[in-house]
Amino acid sequence: MFTPVAVHTGTQRLGGVTRPGESWAAAATRIAGRPAYALDLSGEVKEFSSDPMPVISLRPMTRGDLLHLIRWLNADHVKRWYGVDGDPTPEWVVDNYGPDIDGETAVSFWVIEANGRSVGFCQDYRISDEPDYALLTPDPDAIGFDYAIGEPAFVGRGIGPRTAWVWLTSIPQRYPGATTCFAAPDHRNTASLRMLDKVGFERGTWFDEPQPDGSTTTMVGCSLDLRRVVA
Repeated sequence: MFTPVAVHTGTQRLGGVTRPGESWAAAATRIAGRPAYALDLSGEVKEFSSDPMPVISLRPMTRGDLLHLIRWLNADHVKRWYGVDGDPTPEWVVDNYGPDIDGETAVSFWVIEANGRSVGFCQDYRISDEPDYALLTPDPDAIGFDYAIGEPAFVGRGIGPRTAWVWLTSIPQRYPGATTCFAAPDHRNTASLRMLDKVGFERGTWFDEPQPDGSTTTMVGCSLDLRRVVA
């Protein structure tokens, strides 16, 4: 089956279709003649761009980033979704995330940088290392993805989809053999769900996640086929 792909480059919109066995990303790069990144993969035509964007990179988080992380987790737009895990006091953040940062767990923790400035964080892990989640995705070996743009000034500027794309394109090298990625935002977090739509995730199972206070939060399981979208 051929998938239509369009690439925005300057004032042009170049069109084409995938070749047999070719991923959407590979087709976009071929059509543009240079690397392309996802703009919106939720429609029938998969929209990419090869125009310049802020340089987004991911670097391993260190203990030196904890002050940033504490501030980000206490920002209103982040705390609304992450605060259900616990009150992000400095002590709680160190206790909860310190082992991940130190490499004592299977979680890889990253700082998102935009043009060299630290603006947020993300983490990844094999879903099979989280037994409760492993029951919620068709692929228990999927790579889980959690994320947040912590700096308010960088919210709503297209940094989220660009970050997700940088993260996605790193997965084949960091997790050889992985075929699926999985994220599960709160069902009310429409901005996060729309961002995942744009980079090729598909919404699936809704499930209730128990919270430390005894309540439950309804999450939306979203999966991405790496072979189809990235490589």
